[in-house]
Amino acid sequence: MSDAAAVDIDLETIKRMIPHRDPFLMIDRVVDMVANARATGMKTIHPDEPCFKGHFPDMPIWPGVYTVEAMAQTAAVLVNHSLNLIDVPINIYLMRVDNARFRQQVLPGNILELHMTLRRGHGKVWRIDGRAIVADREVASADIVAMWERQSDSS
Repeated sequence: MSDAAAVDIDLETIKRMIPHRDPFLMIDRVVDMVANARATGMKTIHPDEPCFKGHFPDMPIWPGVYTVEAMAQTAAVLVNHSLNLIDVPINIYLMRVDNARFRQQVLPGNILELHMTLRRGHGKVWRIDGRAIVADREVASADIVAMWERQSDSS
């Protein structure tokens, strides 16, 4: 697909695509999304994030597992958009995380960019490669494998 097909979506649209809500919604918006190709999730790390009460009180560091979750949520939005299932009640489950690497701390005030690239997407199982960037530096990377289903399929 061409770059002309790239779309940006806001928080309210994200909520129509994935079931996550505060305090576990880890992305604020998605930009430069192209169906069946790529998406970039954005998350501003605020000093009052609930996790900083315990991770760590005297030196707040955004947990690496939250970065992976933010990647997975961005991947879920990409899958939803690629399948054109907005407003359709679906669940997208994280099946596997491969090759996770953490290179630099993410701190309050940082803007986390989650660059997700589709590697394989057909049927129910999708593979999306992710890179987390802060200020043009890669802070983490991981390969995400996820499965989707309509909510009524699981009952």
